Amino acid sequence: MKKILITGKNSYIGTSFEKWVADNPEEYQVDSVGTKNGEWKEKDFSQYDVVFHVAGIAHVSSDPKMEDLYYKVNRDLTIEVAEKAKSQGVKQFIFMSSIIVYGDSTSNKRVITRETIPVPSNFYGNSKLQAEEGIRPLDSYEFKVVIIRPPMIYGKGSKGNYQLLSKLARFTPIFPDYDNQRSMLHIDNLTEFIRLVIDNNDTGIFYPQNKEYVKTSEMVREISKIHGKRLFITKVFNPIIHLCMRIKLVNKMFGNLSYDLNISEYKTHYQIREFYDTIRYTE
Repeated sequence: MKKILITGKNSYIGTSFEKWVADNPEEYQVDSVGTKNGEWKEKDFSQYDVVFHVAGIAHVSSDPKMEDLYYKVNRDLTIEVAEKAKSQGVKQFIFMSSIIVYGDSTSNKRVITRETIPVPSNFYGNSKLQAEEGIRPLDSYEFKVVIIRPPMIYGKGSKGNYQLLSKLARFTPIFPDYDNQRSMLHIDNLTEFIRLVIDNNDTGIFYPQNKEYVKTSEMVREISKIHGKRLFITKVFNPIIHLCMRIKLVNKMFGNLSYDLNISEYKTHYQIREFYDTIRYTE
């Protein structure tokens, strides 16, 4: 049996993983501990094989007043939890980083490979990258460090950009047919990937994603279909969108940010949800 401690109570990813493995109680025991009030400091880590660290500030802020908090939570807390895990005999530490360490999406097609050097464009991405740099030296034969850099995660109950697209799909009769390419990751594909990484006692940096790239207009159209709505897709707005790519919301919706599909391959099949099924499961 694998005994797993999730650091970060009530997180979307943590609770999703716990539900994912709940049907196999003879194989996985999952507990969670809070990090906001220092509860984790009193927790005995020595009884666990794996610490799955999901605590962090997820939403990007450009408010300079928030910068210190991002580094305190995303970087410093991660390093402190990892050091405690290693000192108390945990065998594997899994850290949820982000594709954002490579910077924001762009107006031109952008495909990230293993050779692409991370260049964060904000303190959210930089805090994640510095956390990675802080825990990687802890990796050893006895203490496996896993860094996961997922693209946008979505699924039933998720927050963030997907919910905005879902609302648009349900209420707008028209949507731009803008050609872009995004890597995305459904929560079921992620939780299955995490399960396999734990089973295989892996170490290293990983880039899981759905096996298909996503075009924003195609996603919105599929959401509309599920809700029985008719959506007209047109290219008439494309010149305006291109000119407005510097606007944060427009860039998030229509920008390009994707991993080379090859770097997301894994020794065992984890992409158990096809793209069109993921929309149905999410809606």
